[in-house]
Amino acid sequence: MSSQTNPVILSIDQGTTSSRTLVFSVSGDILFVAQQEFPQIYPDDGWVEHDPDAIWESSLSTLKEAYAFTKSQGQKIAGIGITNQRETTLVWDRESGECIYNAIVWQDRRTAGLCRKLKSRVDEADITAKTGLLLDPYFSATKAAWILDHVSGARDRAKAGTLAFGTVDSFLIYRLTGGAVHATDATNASRTNLFNIHSQSWDPDLLELFDVPGKILPDVRDCAADYGHTDKALLGESLPILGVAGDQQAATIGQGCFEKGSIKSTYGTGCFVLLNTGSECITSKNRLLSTVAYRLGGEVTYALEGSIFVAGAAVQWLRDQLQIITNATQTEDMVRARETHNGLYLVPAFTGLGAPHWDPDARGAIFGITRATDRTDFVRAALESVCYQTRDLFKAMADDGVSPEALRVDGGMVANDWMVQFLSDILDLPIERPKVMETTALGAAYLAGLQAGVYNTLSDISGQWQRQAHFTPDMTDDVRAPLVAGWDKAVSKVLTD
Repeated sequence: MSSQTNPVILSIDQGTTSSRTLVFSVSGDILFVAQQEFPQIYPDDGWVEHDPDAIWESSLSTLKEAYAFTKSQGQKIAGIGITNQRETTLVWDRESGECIYNAIVWQDRRTAGLCRKLKSRVDEADITAKTGLLLDPYFSATKAAWILDHVSGARDRAKAGTLAFGTVDSFLIYRLTGGAVHATDATNASRTNLFNIHSQSWDPDLLELFDVPGKILPDVRDCAADYGHTDKALLGESLPILGVAGDQQAATIGQGCFEKGSIKSTYGTGCFVLLNTGSECITSKNRLLSTVAYRLGGEVTYALEGSIFVAGAAVQWLRDQLQIITNATQTEDMVRARETHNGLYLVPAFTGLGAPHWDPDARGAIFGITRATDRTDFVRAALESVCYQTRDLFKAMADDGVSPEALRVDGGMVANDWMVQFLSDILDLPIERPKVMETTALGAAYLAGLQAGVYNTLSDISGQWQRQAHFTPDMTDDVRAPLVAGWDKAVSKVLTD
């Protein structure tokens, strides 16, 4: 490959449990991956935090590894794309770049009480009409307000404009550019509950409601846009940052879901289903979210989204807390050895339940334990729970009048053929798994490539998508129905609303 005619793209994928930087060729092939995990912090029940310096240092470290690889190969870098865990909230000092509190993670539920108070004061439908979201601790607004209320002097500093608020993308851009750029993209802005997704602007009424000063907010840009250049001191040369999108929207782009009605589901720490609704912003009657899929050239494409808080995190729980397994790759062989469902259901409401229930006070539970229950049953119940939760989202979509004909999946969990087949069976829907599984990082790379002129149109990108595997349902209704009924009964027992 000629380094001059075929440049590479660096993609920073800052996730919930690790930071990675990938090097992609123009054809979308992965040339190099650097990854670094960082600790999760659980200060209290339902609280989840990250050390901002751990986010930064792990991201920078992997970026340096990827950069060194490109230099060793004599490759020209077209630009950098960034994708990130959404809703996770940081507030930092504009001059020093130091955060005034830990990052409050998207899973965190500490502001549930504040959300209840706000619901007693305002009509939630008015907020949904502007943001497409619900009044829930999941989103960034109440997290930012909590930091300003609980760090001494923070509110005065925020009103004076000496503090900056941002999601992880904005924080990384600020650090990477040496404080020169305080910006975010339309997809991340759309997850804050402060951004009007119709006018594409920060909403003064929402800022007043959530008590977040406008002076701390980042500039909102297209997903493919100029986000400044990296500080030369970081890598030895200054590179352009050209593409940004929240992880689920980036995966939608990486999966080539550009047609209205196309749909993908990503199985990482959580699970997120996004359905492209084109230029139409559909308001769900069944507590799904309306969100920005991407904004390019000032034109907005919307999506309908279902959010599940715990997917791969359930497998991590089996590994780290219960120590039932030592590696996630063990799970497929274990469940294949257990041919039948033994009546065990795990409802992984470790930090509440997301769509379509939106119950921040729900907590996890296991139902159906008998003397014969063993660790394989726990593993199977964890994998099945992800599929049942996805089915709940698809049922909500169907009740909204949307019934997709096929689903594209990605994320670490879908390497497990057994799980994907069970998902196909429970959804009664064909499933496609792509050749390139790193669709989140790939989507960010595609955005940077668009801005750099490496790609001219979305068709250039969608034409690169290739299917690696196809799964079709192989379960009869008389088998499926009692399994789903058992799940519904289990969920009903943990709901608090």
